[in-house]
Amino acid sequence: MDTPEQPQIYLITPPEIELSSFPAQLGAILDAQEIACVRLALSTKDEDRVSRAADALREVTHARDVALVITDHLVLVERLGLDGVHLSDAARSVRYARKELGEEAIVGSFCGPSKHDGMAAGEAGADYISFGPVQAQALGDGSFAPQDLFQWWSEVIEVPVVAEGALDADMIRSLAPYTDFFGIGDEIWAQDNPTAALKTLLAAMG
Repeated sequence: MDTPEQPQIYLITPPEIELSSFPAQLGAILDAQEIACVRLALSTKDEDRVSRAADALREVTHARDVALVITDHLVLVERLGLDGVHLSDAARSVRYARKELGEEAIVGSFCGPSKHDGMAAGEAGADYISFGPVQAQALGDGSFAPQDLFQWWSEVIEVPVVAEGALDADMIRSLAPYTDFFGIGDEIWAQDNPTAALKTLLAAMG
């Protein structure tokens, strides 16, 4: 993914999706807003359910020339014709994923709030590093990726960075100068009208 001038949107699916309705909902959002990439991030480990979801969403995303990556299911990327993988174990499997998928695939790495993990993942060949959540959450352990991490990264490191988790209009406004992508998921899916909710968040970018 190229580094944009203004942050782009990296859309993250809900952990559970209804295949009868979600692909159409996703298509409506992709038609309404410019989206850089979609991540299939289901909580289920059932390979059949994941595969059916990936097939359905690939039709929607690829028809609109939007990349589709999958969380952690490395073996399914080539089998299902996806564009890459989003790894949730920081830097540990980046090198292996790159070797397995080749240079053309997208390999992203979620590194929580850790600058060290982010640098290690970048050195191992990740196409982007994702930090988050961007503020403390009630259900988490209180750790979060502070603004100065994004600011430092944007000034020192060339690997594109994604801000994700606990985003709101204020956080988007403050992080927009320092991040390449906003990873948006729960923030909009919990709303009655996800397309409108996304538009509201985007307006905060200025």
